[in-house]
Amino acid sequence: MDDKEAARTAVREFLSSRRDRVSPADAGLPVGGTRRRVKGLRREEVALLAGVSPEYYIRLERGQATGPSASVVESVAAVLRLDDDERCHLDRLLAALTPEACKRPKAAVKEIISAGVQVLLNSMGDLPAVVFSSRLDVLAVNDLGRALYAPLFDTDGPPNTALFLFLDEHRARQLFPQWGRIASDTVSLLRVEAGRRPNDPALIALIGQLSTRSGAFRTRWAANDVRAHRPGVKAFRHPAIGEVVLPYENLTVDATGDHTLTVFTPQPGSPEHDAIQLLASWSATRGPADAATPPRHA
Repeated sequence: MDDKEAARTAVREFLSSRRDRVSPADAGLPVGGTRRRVKGLRREEVALLAGVSPEYYIRLERGQATGPSASVVESVAAVLRLDDDERCHLDRLLAALTPEACKRPKAAVKEIISAGVQVLLNSMGDLPAVVFSSRLDVLAVNDLGRALYAPLFDTDGPPNTALFLFLDEHRARQLFPQWGRIASDTVSLLRVEAGRRPNDPALIALIGQLSTRSGAFRTRWAANDVRAHRPGVKAFRHPAIGEVVLPYENLTVDATGDHTLTVFTPQPGSPEHDAIQLLASWSATRGPADAATPPRHA
């Protein structure tokens, strides 16, 4: 499949999946007694509600429409009830269809961080901090971040959260009690990146590896859900500190938006803050040689 066909496929699968979510009743259409062959809206119904011809919407969904206007895309987005992340994702998918985009060379993601970012990480002695690439590789980490994600670093290859979640699922479920939510969010982040960099060979290889080896990944990938990096909370079940729910902030630390610094930020004096202090003590007693290996209990 060439780049243009891949871009068309991405548009078709995304818009089709969004149509499936919206029922005629949700869209204010009369619901008759006839049996419907689709879960959500038909293409013709989307066209009617968006104020375009059925033929044009079909071409748009197939990735064959030439330069759809902003007003048409906005109308379709409103009919399909796209949220902000989905709307941005659709714009990226449509932009990938332009002749200029198809002529661009395959883009490579920068794999290293600056020395200054590592200095910043090391200065955060009281907060776990990790720098992730857009493909969710761990590019840099401070001591507390390494201790918090200890099982992730106990692997043969470079640590990657998506590979850990889906290809080392047993241990991932032990570390993340809310594995299902984190797994879905992770796939949604990769969907966003696929829209940003549809020609990234390493991303294509990662998605292929996960799709081949994990049914849980394939199911989530087919859903076409997207989600941008945002602050939130994440639950850990850590062998040294037990189960803890930690708030985190995400900061972009490079000009291209490819590197995200995630810092866990428990409030001073809170039980979560106390847990991180306990984690620091545990990490300090283990040393760098075995910091990635959790203690074993009898």
